[in-house]
This record gives sequence, structure tokens and C-alpha cells, in this order.
Amino acid sequence: MFLRSVSRAAARSSAMPSTATRSYRTVPSPIACLNTRPQPQQKSIASQQTRASSEHAISNPTLAGIEKRWEAMPPQEQAELWMQLRDRMKVDWHQMTLQEKKAAYWIAFGPHGPRAAPPKGEGMRIFWKVTQLTLASFAVFYVIHLFAKPKPKTMSKEWQEASNEYAKRENINPLYGISSEGYEGKGFVQSPPAEK
Repeated sequence: MFLRSVSRAAARSSAMPSTATRSYRTVPSPIACLNTRPQPQQKSIASQQTRASSEHAISNPTLAGIEKRWEAMPPQEQAELWMQLRDRMKVDWHQMTLQEKKAAYWIAFGPHGPRAAPPKGEGMRIFWKVTQLTLASFAVFYVIHLFAKPKPKTMSKEWQEASNEYAKRENINPLYGISSEGYEGKGFVQSPPAEK
């Protein structure tokens, strides 16, 4: 099977032209059209439109009270106004009106959207909600432990002391553990004595 496929591949490669003379793009594709640069007349029309829109100042009634109206404006109007201001900012800023400069700054950096100030009392509401959830988690914890089974017998002090003796007898961890020379730790003991 392998030899048959190798022989077919060798036959195909000998029939194909060499890579030095072969072209990878012989037929223009639609992708090639996407990568073309705009023609000079298309570029000039676009620059004329930008220049025309950026030469004229945006009217004062459009920009008046933008701080109060911005949140209530539909997203389409917000986008259009921002595009107009963006085009205006492409010219020398000395040509822009003071109203345009203020509007552009406020739209870009003003306290709206994610930068809006939190509503009054939000910190206290968060504090109370966190307190409620913490108390609820403690309640769930204690209810679970109320209905839980008793501790296993391996969690008694006597069992853990017996585990220490076994570890010493079997020489477990002789370098720095319980059966090393001069060990002063508790070993496996971590529980109080068993209740009777």
C-alpha cells in the first residue's frame, strides 16, 4: 500500500513542472480584488468628501447641551455626531470652534457609559448584599454540618498517636520527618481526644 502511494506521488511530481517555473496564482481570484489599492479618482472623491465635511463647522445647536442629551440620543445619532466630530478633528485644531473641541473631549472622555458615576447609595447596597450572602453561606454550612455523619475514627487523637508510633516503627521519612533524629513536631496528631 505504502509503495503504491509513493510510486504514484513520484509519477505525479515528474509530470508537473518545476517550482521555479510554476506560478501559484494563474487565475485572478475574488480575493485579489479585495487587496487592490483604490484608483486615484476613487481616492480623490473620498478625500474631497472628507475635506468638504471637515471644512464646515458643526452647527452650535447640534452641539449645545451635548452633555445632557448624549445619553438620551439614539445610538445611530451618537455615531453620526461622533463621525462628524472625528472628521472635523482631522483639520488643524485652531480651525475648530470651541464648542466642537468641548463636545469632542466630552464624548471621548466624559462621565457617560462605562465612566458614568455610580448611582447614589450603591456602595451601601453592595455592602448589605455581601453581608446577606455571607450570612446565608454560614447558615448553609451549619445546616449541612447539623445533618452530617460523625467524624471517622481516624480523626481521633488516639488513632493519630498510633499512626505516629507506626511511622516511627517503619522508619517513615527518616531525613526530616517523624522518624528523623531530634524530631519535635506533632507528627500526625491534629485532633482532640475522642469523645466517650
